[in-house]
Amino acid sequence: MKLVLTVVELLRQLMERQALRRVEQGDLTEEQEERMGLTLMLLSERMTELRERYGLSAADLNLDLGPLGPLLPPEPPE
Repeated sequence: MKLVLTVVELLRQLMERQALRRVEQGDLTEEQEERMGLTLMLLSERMTELRERYGLSAADLNLDLGPLGPLLPPEPPE
């Protein structure tokens, strides 16, 4: 389960970064921005629920890639 949640978290973060880029570029309408923001917020909450369900922290999902460093950027404190 840890590996599955790691992959999902990586994809969630990539989608979030792409969404921010699109907002900054002005590619989206206000309605699209609202919908995307809500969707990303719900996905983040669901990931938190799944981590708690399986007894994992955000740090547990961050794989060490050796000389490349960690897979995921550090999470800001909540």
